[in-house]
Amino acid sequence: MVSILITNVRMLIPMTISRKPPPKFSSLFSPSSFACLSTTTRSDIKVESPLLNQNSPTNLSLNPIRRSGNYKPPIWDAQLIQSLHNPYVGDKYVKRFNELKKEIKKNLMMVKGSQELEKLELIDNLQRLGVSYHFKDEIMQILKSIHDQSSSAAATGDSLYHTSLKFRLLRQHGFHVSQDILNDFKDEQGNLKQCLCEDIQGLLQLYEASFLSTDTETATLMESANTFSMSHLKNYLQNRSNLNGDHQDNRTVELVRHALELPLHCMMLRVETRWYINIYEKMENADPLLLELAKLDYNIVQATHQQDLRNLSRWWKNSCLAEKLSFTRDRIVEAFLWIAGMMFEPQKNQNCRIMLAKVTAMATVIDDIYDVYGTLDELELFTHAVERMEIDAMDEVPDYMKVCYLALFNTTTEIAYHVLKDQGINAMPYLTKSWADLCKAYMQEARWYYNGYTPSVEEYMENAWISVGSLVMVVNAFFLVTNPITKEALEYVFLSKYPDIIRWSATIIRLADDLATSSDEMERGDVSKLIQCYMNEKGASEEEARKHINFMINETWKLINTAQRDNSLLSEKFIGCAINVARTGQTIYQHGDGHGIQNSEIQNRISKLFFEPITISIP
Repeated sequence: MVSILITNVRMLIPMTISRKPPPKFSSLFSPSSFACLSTTTRSDIKVESPLLNQNSPTNLSLNPIRRSGNYKPPIWDAQLIQSLHNPYVGDKYVKRFNELKKEIKKNLMMVKGSQELEKLELIDNLQRLGVSYHFKDEIMQILKSIHDQSSSAAATGDSLYHTSLKFRLLRQHGFHVSQDILNDFKDEQGNLKQCLCEDIQGLLQLYEASFLSTDTETATLMESANTFSMSHLKNYLQNRSNLNGDHQDNRTVELVRHALELPLHCMMLRVETRWYINIYEKMENADPLLLELAKLDYNIVQATHQQDLRNLSRWWKNSCLAEKLSFTRDRIVEAFLWIAGMMFEPQKNQNCRIMLAKVTAMATVIDDIYDVYGTLDELELFTHAVERMEIDAMDEVPDYMKVCYLALFNTTTEIAYHVLKDQGINAMPYLTKSWADLCKAYMQEARWYYNGYTPSVEEYMENAWISVGSLVMVVNAFFLVTNPITKEALEYVFLSKYPDIIRWSATIIRLADDLATSSDEMERGDVSKLIQCYMNEKGASEEEARKHINFMINETWKLINTAQRDNSLLSEKFIGCAINVARTGQTIYQHGDGHGIQNSEIQNRISKLFFEPITISIP
């Protein structure tokens, strides 16, 4: 009965409708530039393998040569996770937190009548310290007042610092503000004034603001602002490298270096919070009550995440996936990192985080089946079974795949059950579509690998934005965080080849992933990654390929900014999830493969996020 219902609903969903990208998209990645990300699937290239015609039970029972990813065991095992204890959920700390929260709200009410720059700096600190989600209404009221009183140009006497900070915060919160606000800082030739190069605080804010530009502002003031500020900030660091300045100068160096490594707009929110708490604590004008609130909030949120991890770890152990499929990455904490980056707030998100972390863990296991273990004929069978997503389809796959398939089926039906119970919508066919699209993308990569085929950049990217895996995470998040789910939103997401906000977010992750993991994956013998595709197609060096991919990341962020601003059918919460997962991907892959290889940088970040509370004494 269930399978019949699923089949009937699935028939209502057009599976092959695609849409043309915006003009800017096609020109940005044209053959003369990068020739990728076309939304038209290449159907004229068919690469077949002799193995595809050997699907008989006899051939499936042969002992093929299996590859191995040689992945190390998990750093944080189940015993460690289950032993976690965090005292910051105790009544004493929660009571103190609520007292501080009330005090900060009073301060926000008082600051409404103060100077504009003071308001902006307070909002910026609330955001960077990770507590702004407690004061959403108050922040929006302040910003609305500032926006309503602003013109398209900077107020007379406003500094570059003041103007850039206002521009960034207003755009972050969805207010329309033109780049013309920076016109007063241009010289007669239309370039930014050279006298600004000594204003490091102003340049730092200008640099951060430049990442809020849209694709329609390319080759304009925002692009010039990015180039100008980045160049002078790098010079500042170079000039300070051999100097011993005062404490304030050293903090400025830390802020500049941190921003140049990864700008605020592209950084995972909670990673930024932990780092900024340490910086803010050293500032002479730090508000002690705000600092205490930030530390308590960080520890309370961490305690919630530890409870999530305990529940998730029990599920993972009971699933036996790591035990039965020993060739896969045992990375349940890293899977949770993706989701904590997508939605860290403890309120109402706990069950949602756990379910989405299960999705991420399943995607990792399935990725390894396609990448390192399965043969082409086995993978074909698994792909067809996922397209059906029915319990009896488990009989069609090889024995070692059965436990994975059943775990996938159970995870998907669990989420579909919650959506049906809460909103009366049968999400099963839509969730099945996202998993089928992912497996078909994995299947395409497997065909390329087995045939020694290096795709064009366009072919690769059209497939790779799906195969990076965030699609299933974000689609599942759509059903879990959107309430109510309207018919218009449902059609917008699924009657096209997914909205731009999903596509561009996944593209950011794919580009960052390939930059970080290409060398390791090529050593394992994986399919060519974007770097190799670009080098092969353009005759370029690896350095040139990497430089261009970094350029692509910046340009894709502009497309995300445009999609966010122009979107009206999707909920603010869902759009936040889509953008946050891109930020999380860039942060995870910032220093190499932070998901599979477990480099020291990601180990340190995970430890601080989930296992090491900030020391604090309650007065």
